[in-house]
Amino acid sequence: MARDPDGPMRIRLDPERRSMLLDAIVRFHRDEFDEPLSEFRAEALLDFFVRELGPPVYNQGVRDAAGYVQAKLADIEGEVFEVEPRP
Repeated sequence: MARDPDGPMRIRLDPERRSMLLDAIVRFHRDEFDEPLSEFRAEALLDFFVRELGPPVYNQGVRDAAGYVQAKLADIEGEVFEVEPRP
C-alpha cells in the first residue's frame, strides 16, 4: 500500500523537538557505537524512524486511549454515579 506523504495524518515535529531528538540520536550513536554520527545521517535516521515507527506507535496510543474511554463509558454509573439518600 503506497503512503500519501501529504495525507492528513502526516506526523510533523516542531523544530525544538526535532533538534532535541537529533541530539539524542547523535549522543546514543556516540555512546553505544563509540563513533561520531554526522548531522546529515542523524536527520536521515530521525526521518526514517518518524516515517516508519511514528504511525504504528501513534495508532497504538489512539487505540489505548479509545479502549480506556470505552471501558470507562461502559461502566459510567459505577465510575461517577452518586448514591442518592433515601427519603
